[in-house]
Amino acid sequence: MTRRFAHGITLTAVATALLVLTPVAASSAAPAVSTTLDPAAAGRFAQLALDCVHREYPNKIAHVMASDADALPPRTLTPAFYGCYDWHSSVHGHWLLARLARLFPQAPFAQPARAALARSLTPANIAAEVAYLRGPGRTSFERPYGLAWLLQLAAELRNWDDPQAREWAEILAPLEIESASRIMAWLPKLQYPIRSGEHSQTAFAFGLVADWSQARGDVGMARLLEQRARVYYLADRSCPIAYEPSGEDFLSPCLAEADFMRRVLPAQEYAGWLARFMPGIPRDGRADWLLPGIVTDRSDPKLAHIDGLNLSRAWMLEGMASSLPAGDKRHAALIAAARAHAQAALPAVTGEHYEGGHWLGTFAVYLTSRAGIRN
Repeated sequence: MTRRFAHGITLTAVATALLVLTPVAASSAAPAVSTTLDPAAAGRFAQLALDCVHREYPNKIAHVMASDADALPPRTLTPAFYGCYDWHSSVHGHWLLARLARLFPQAPFAQPARAALARSLTPANIAAEVAYLRGPGRTSFERPYGLAWLLQLAAELRNWDDPQAREWAEILAPLEIESASRIMAWLPKLQYPIRSGEHSQTAFAFGLVADWSQARGDVGMARLLEQRARVYYLADRSCPIAYEPSGEDFLSPCLAEADFMRRVLPAQEYAGWLARFMPGIPRDGRADWLLPGIVTDRSDPKLAHIDGLNLSRAWMLEGMASSLPAGDKRHAALIAAARAHAQAALPAVTGEHYEGGHWLGTFAVYLTSRAGIRN
């Protein structure tokens, strides 16, 4: 059974003492971490984003150049989202700030978060971002991961009952529309889903886009996602989760698909589909059917992905459980595994290494604030 606290958040696990875990698998004997997302814990996560959204270097850009004239610094190429090492991390770093400022409006970090958002989300900056997306050779730029996070940022601003947030949402709208249009044009041509454990994966991105379509009231996108979900995933059986994770995953191909399908299928249909797709989920409430991934070097940007995998697995497992009918015997095992993954990963979200600090805070906030779960 999950517990609800202030701001309507059902909290899973947040570290009060920020420790770096040794590379061993979590077990039921591991010390419990705090289950409260208070302003202090939220403040630690907010600081990770505040430290990077306007930090230009180091920077890893996916930039197609047509001539010498395109050899420009990140702040010129994409003036709203140039920090946090790469474009998508900058986008979801802004989402983190918007979400936490909305949930904790009186916290000490709320005003710095607003100032950072105001600095980035200006009409001139967003116009330049739209122009960059429309440049030659950028048809697939940040598709689908970064575009999906852009829509998630737009949804967060739309859900925030605040005059300044409404102004930011209006400013962001041209880039929001451009991102949504690109996804809508792409999906009918995408013959096969992408089942990787990194940015190219379609299932995770579709989940973010589905949540945006609800916030925006975009019936066309919602219908397209459901139609493509049935084409891509409805006939899937016995997902080979025993083969996961791959060495650089931060998303689970199996769990992300299950977490997306709960958004588009009615509860009873979803319960039956999940029984076919993941028949090995226990009915006895145990957690050891899916062990957290082991992180061996948090200073390595790819190996550090496994911390993100544990965080995203935790929220996906919770999302799956939230959509099962009352009394479903798989619920307890899903929640138990989610807690084990959260406990393994949350203490590692420290910012000690920029390789993880520039993005793991977003994953921690997404998990602990139940961002993708409709209460």
